[in-house]
Amino acid sequence: MTHEINFDGLVGPTHNYAALAVGNLASAAHGMTVSNPKEAALQGLAKMKFMMDLGVKQGVLPPHERPFVPALRNLGFSGNDAEIVERAQQDAPLLLRACSSASAMWAANSAVVSPSSDTADGKVHFTAANMATQLHRAIEAEFTSRVLQRFFADQGYFAHHEPLYCNMQLSDEGAANHMRLAASHGESGIEIFVYGKKALAPGVLPAKFPARQTFEASDAIARLHQLSPARTFFIQQSPAAIDAGAFHNDVVAVSNENVLLYHASAYVQDISKYFPGMHLIKVSEEQVPLADAIRSYLFNSQLVTLRDGGMVLICPSECEEIASTREYLKTVPTSTSPIHSCHFIDVRQSMKNGGGPACLRLRVVLNDEQMGALHQRALLTPPVYDQLVRWVHAHYRDKLHPDELGDPKLLEETRAALDDLSNILQLGSIYDFQKR
Repeated sequence: MTHEINFDGLVGPTHNYAALAVGNLASAAHGMTVSNPKEAALQGLAKMKFMMDLGVKQGVLPPHERPFVPALRNLGFSGNDAEIVERAQQDAPLLLRACSSASAMWAANSAVVSPSSDTADGKVHFTAANMATQLHRAIEAEFTSRVLQRFFADQGYFAHHEPLYCNMQLSDEGAANHMRLAASHGESGIEIFVYGKKALAPGVLPAKFPARQTFEASDAIARLHQLSPARTFFIQQSPAAIDAGAFHNDVVAVSNENVLLYHASAYVQDISKYFPGMHLIKVSEEQVPLADAIRSYLFNSQLVTLRDGGMVLICPSECEEIASTREYLKTVPTSTSPIHSCHFIDVRQSMKNGGGPACLRLRVVLNDEQMGALHQRALLTPPVYDQLVRWVHAHYRDKLHPDELGDPKLLEETRAALDDLSNILQLGSIYDFQKR
């Protein structure tokens, strides 16, 4: 039997609104306002529990160490750790904000994962994303790889690749620009890589915001994962969609098994002819204007299959508040649609920073044998969920402004939290500060 597991990133204790992500309209709109890390983490956990209660297998990924003092040392700051964060706040607050971002919560950017049914060697392949275009994301790759290798350690089942060289020509933003279509999760599928530009060839580019994913990065990952060229597609995202605020493909499209739900403005080319036998649902500009799709994160909903084979769409609550998306979603569950129902969840703390339900999760398809080789504490269970809720209440602040990131007490609080989390998830000394 084959299972799709949604691995959600736990929201870290330094969740803040520093407006670091160029091209992310929600992040820019809420920049330098007060966040609520405790509420953000609890909302993320509540989403995970909701999925688990639906019968969807749910995993959890730990937050990264933030503020990340090794990065600040690399940038020229010296002294003990507390002195470093204080000096960074005083001398280079923008660098401190980048090194304190909780952006690893958006696990859709963490890696590209190819299931064993798609790869030539029959292993599950992982490549952690380098996220080269954004400093606050580029510092995530090494720890992401470390966690994935800890969770998926058995080399008989899992193959791990180093992140691509961190440069603009090989910029890779992970599963947020990767989709898969198949008759079912366990069958050999079609892998779709969506890129914003060809870095080494001329082409049409967005005029306002950067195209973060390059064709060259996607092409390299397809080779590394030993994918069949006949079942691998490369599609260019529309520059107009990027300029409108769709900085990743998962802001304008979502797929699951044989279903692809996408906005008519998502791609340069007409994709309707590419995937015969698949159920493509194109949403027109008249049904949902692109601006509303981006504001509501309609396409950043999670589309999942339940045990009875029916599909459900897990939407951010903002989709209920915007007229076009609310009315469109009323039309989705029909007698002929594979999508049987829509649910709405509150992840507003994440949404204010530009990440919806699908941003928070990395999808991994495993068969029973591979499930047996998985680090079992990576899976969410009711007891683990209860432990994590208590952990959040014990360690998280309910207010945080970006100007407070240089507080040495925050550094102490986050390290105490991550120490406890390492025990809950049985990770050992996985963080840099634990190894000194």
